[in-house]
Amino acid sequence: MPKFNTRSICTIAVLAAMYVPLSLFLSIQGPNNLKFSFGSLPVVVAALLLGPAEAALTAFIGEFLKQLLSYGFTATTLVWTIPPILRGLVIGAAAVRLRHTGKPLTTRPVLCNIVCIAAAVVTTAANTFVIWLDSVIYGYYSFTYVFGATAVRFVTGMITAVLVALVAVPLVYLLERRRLFRA
Repeated sequence: MPKFNTRSICTIAVLAAMYVPLSLFLSIQGPNNLKFSFGSLPVVVAALLLGPAEAALTAFIGEFLKQLLSYGFTATTLVWTIPPILRGLVIGAAAVRLRHTGKPLTTRPVLCNIVCIAAAVVTTAANTFVIWLDSVIYGYYSFTYVFGATAVRFVTGMITAVLVALVAVPLVYLLERRRLFRA
C-alpha cells in the first residue's frame, strides 16, 4: 500500500523534477526514434526506494512536464506518459515483493538487472504502440517509421536499462546509508 507522507511526496516531486533535464539534456537522440537517456533514473530510484505507485507518479509527472516543454499539450500528451509509468510499476512491484523477503532487489544485482531489462522491454513495447498511435492520429504513419527500428529500439532500451541500474543501485544504497530513506 503506498504511503504518501510529506517525505515521499517531496521525494516524488524532486525525482520528477530531475526526470525532465535527465530526459531532455542528458540524452543522445539517434535516427528512427532511437534514444539513449538517463531520464528513467528517477523512476528507477523511486521504484526501488518507495514502490510502484510512487514510481508511477514520478514517471507521470516527469514525462508530462517533459511532453509539455517539448511539444506543448497535444491529443497524445497523456498517452506518452504510459510507457514510463509501466517501467515504474514493473520495477516497483518487484522491489516491494522482494523487500518483504528480507533480501531487497538492490542487494541482488543480477536480479535487479533482469527486472530492469524486463521493464525496458515492457516500456519499449508500450513506446512502439504510442508511436504507432501518435502516427495514426496525426497522419504520418509509415510502417518503416513505426516498426522499422523496433529490434534496435529494444536492444537500446535493454542496454540503457542496465546502465541506469548500475547508477540507481549505488544511489539508493547511498540514500539508505545516509538515512535519508529506508527501503
